[in-house]
Amino acid sequence: MKLKQALLGISLFILAASFAQQAKKEVLFTIDGKPYYTDEFIRVYNKNLDLVKDDSQKDLNNYLDLFIGYKLKVNKAYKLGLQEGAQYKAELKSYRNQLSRNYLTDTKVTKELIDEAYTRSLKEIKAQHILVLVDENALPSDTLKAYNKIIDIRKKALAGEDFGALAAQFSEDPSAKENKGDLGYFSVFRMVYPFETGAYKTPMGQISKPVRTRFGYHLIKVNDMRDNRGEITVAHIMIMKPKEGDTQAEEKARETINDIYQKLKQGEDFSSLATQFSQDKSSAANGGQLARFGSGELSAVEFEDAAFALQKPGDITAPFQTQFGWHIVKLVEKHGVKPQADVQADFENRIRRDDRSRLITASLNEKLRKKYTVKKEAKAYANAVKVIDNNIYSQTWKAPKEGFDETILTINNHKKLSAQTYLDYVAAQQRMELTTKPVARLAEVLFNQFRDDQLNLYYNENLEAEFPEFAIVMEEYRDGLLLFDLMEKEIWEKAKTDTLGLENYYKAHKDNYQWKDRVEADVYSSTKEDVIKQARKLLKQGKNAEVIKQKLNKEGKVEVMEKSGTFEQESNALPKQQKWQEGLTDIIKEGGYYYVIRVKKVLPKGPKTFEETKGRVINDYQQYLESNWVGNLKQEFNVQVNKDVFENIKKQLNR
Repeated sequence: MKLKQALLGISLFILAASFAQQAKKEVLFTIDGKPYYTDEFIRVYNKNLDLVKDDSQKDLNNYLDLFIGYKLKVNKAYKLGLQEGAQYKAELKSYRNQLSRNYLTDTKVTKELIDEAYTRSLKEIKAQHILVLVDENALPSDTLKAYNKIIDIRKKALAGEDFGALAAQFSEDPSAKENKGDLGYFSVFRMVYPFETGAYKTPMGQISKPVRTRFGYHLIKVNDMRDNRGEITVAHIMIMKPKEGDTQAEEKARETINDIYQKLKQGEDFSSLATQFSQDKSSAANGGQLARFGSGELSAVEFEDAAFALQKPGDITAPFQTQFGWHIVKLVEKHGVKPQADVQADFENRIRRDDRSRLITASLNEKLRKKYTVKKEAKAYANAVKVIDNNIYSQTWKAPKEGFDETILTINNHKKLSAQTYLDYVAAQQRMELTTKPVARLAEVLFNQFRDDQLNLYYNENLEAEFPEFAIVMEEYRDGLLLFDLMEKEIWEKAKTDTLGLENYYKAHKDNYQWKDRVEADVYSSTKEDVIKQARKLLKQGKNAEVIKQKLNKEGKVEVMEKSGTFEQESNALPKQQKWQEGLTDIIKEGGYYYVIRVKKVLPKGPKTFEETKGRVINDYQQYLESNWVGNLKQEFNVQVNKDVFENIKKQLNR
């Protein structure tokens, strides 16, 4: 899925609409009689100029060939019927929903909410709360009862009674009995929006007025407020968590991380130890350094908390464990809070997912009600409401199947919706456990929701007609998705499953798949020459790693470490040597370390077996198949280029 998103992203970047230059629309070429026009070609070429690095692709003759190749692949996809696939349709719908978001929102309200969220994000609040449950659609009498209860509790708190004790006694939050309503520190987007607003508007040390959320009424006591702790850059050394139940491996991992920690306390270089021993391959070669991150960005809270607890660059943690393994973290640098421009997109996505979205939706609905003419047919509505009864509250009400074909709602004098459509909508809403009473009031609430939903649907369905740039990008989405499915079917899957073709390709290109010189060896390292001399002496006596470390790592100090495996001779895991041979090496000094190595085997350069390099062979075979594919498509489809039109385009674009 990530690959598909990447391909589509590139496709959209190249093919997205650009109206800066208008051109006369003419037929540039046809594929089996289907016309493709100059305006699309010019738009795509101009958009692509700054993206491509290969100058040959900027040549108009070459680019026309690439463009025709792209359209040939799309035609092949349609010929195979890939546009009828259920997965394709579902993904196209999903992408359209994503693309349409910017059109289906109130940008002014969204900006105001982003600004507010950013201001709040600069602080973190420590608070307690008390909750009295009441449904957001409860009867007025039940709502009043809950409100009076929360008011009584607030009076007790304001009179000096302990807030935590009141939470344990009265709060209907199940966790309050144990935590006394304590929520710890939180910032923006961590709580439902009305609660968050109540917390940020309550001065430190004070108790809020009752705050209504969809859960009920809350009292919030703000105990502390601190600055957001921003972002941090750290390096780490990681020993991966062994498979569950492998106690021997677990003990080995714990022993290794503790040995590394001891060497750090002895003054050894963090970066060097990370390069040698960290099992996080993505960071080990960089001395263990990770990309900067902020609170909540990693999937391990323990890692974040340990990192943020470090105070000065160069400070390190003691070994600690997460679900991924054992870590030692070193502080590299602390960074301030990101500027608003850097978090704008992320905040907008979060706003769409929480209660703030209700404000945006309400604003858009109001605009659509003004944009389109909406007519409610009173008689049809009255007839429909008569058949809705109290069974709806037990989720057992069933909509009638016939007799309600009359129009109940008309949008823009164009889209007509029947009373049956409304009743079916009402039936579908039962799963929401409706509580608004009486039935007549509920019917009106649901009709207003039905109307707004239909207005949004009508607006969404007509985006292509109202916004030409949206129509163009959607067309490219369709082609991009089809092209991905076609490539998967015709190239990628074929390359994986064509066993004979893969083996023949491997045999024909065996020189491309070669091992470098390697050694199978046990590598011992220390910062002390005398220690490594002792290790070499013990190796000559035939002692193994366990015995050597037991003899040399004494009094809680780790003087020597060992690793075993097969290493390419140019690997960072080995010190540099002009020549490798079997047996025990002399002592080698490199950087701040001394090494002695027991070389078990010297493995020369040579071809990798098919199994050893299968992944790379598959990748190369895919590229080989694709390079020959367009030529075959040109034989399958009839392509006719209007050369006079193309010459005019070349003159226009080369000015």
